[in-house]
Amino acid sequence: MNRKKMPLLLMLTAGAVTCIITFIMKYPIIWKLVTLLVVLVIFYMLGSILKWILDAFEKQNEKAALDEGEVIEKETEEERKGSDKETE
Repeated sequence: MNRKKMPLLLMLTAGAVTCIITFIMKYPIIWKLVTLLVVLVIFYMLGSILKWILDAFEKQNEKAALDEGEVIEKETEEERKGSDKETE
């Protein structure tokens, strides 16, 4: 799954919400900009951490699927050996 743009989308959404709230609350322009900068930095870092965690989970799931696939192959080989002994 493509998660490359997730931190950017999270950051921009939080920035848009911040702009709307600071506009409604009638903050001075300098406070609007400072608040927006802080929110953008914090949410970019949170999005990057979230992306990293989700990528780590995906790697673990892929590894587990590969390991499970190997177990199934070994079981089928053992079953084949077992069926060969029964025919003898």
